[in-house]
Amino acid sequence: MRTHIISTGGTIEGLDYENLNQKQTTTVAIDDILSNARVALKYTIEKILNKDSRFINDDDRELIAEKIKSNDSDKILLTHGTITMVETAQFLGRLALNKTIVLTGAFILGTKKNTDAPFNLGFALSALQILEPGVYIAMNGTIFNWVNVKKNNQNNRFESI
Repeated sequence: MRTHIISTGGTIEGLDYENLNQKQTTTVAIDDILSNARVALKYTIEKILNKDSRFINDDDRELIAEKIKSNDSDKILLTHGTITMVETAQFLGRLALNKTIVLTGAFILGTKKNTDAPFNLGFALSALQILEPGVYIAMNGTIFNWVNVKKNNQNNRFESI
């Protein structure tokens, strides 16, 4: 079974939060990261949003949920900005969709040389292959279940609660 990747924008795709006054367009393609890493896993990619996650709202989360429900894959990778990633994970977790859903993103802009985007994307894809159905956040080498995760804004990382 193939993995379905849903893209919503965020730092992982090069959206620069420091320049919110400028029109934002993604500059990093998830497919390019996977291609450069020679990922052999079968996957499809669907771009549904191009948003800084601060602006993702419950209408957007409903759209994400509908895309997940309507896809025949039982393994979904959702790329998402880190600012509201926890809120989206909780929204999806409460729906009990009986699919394995992993959210990932990047803390460092996807266009920067020292970005964590490729590592997080690869780590999340690997986690997706072994996790049981449920909703998870996979960031920087750690997997969090949607029911016990928070973002520590002071230290810019996710933590268990």
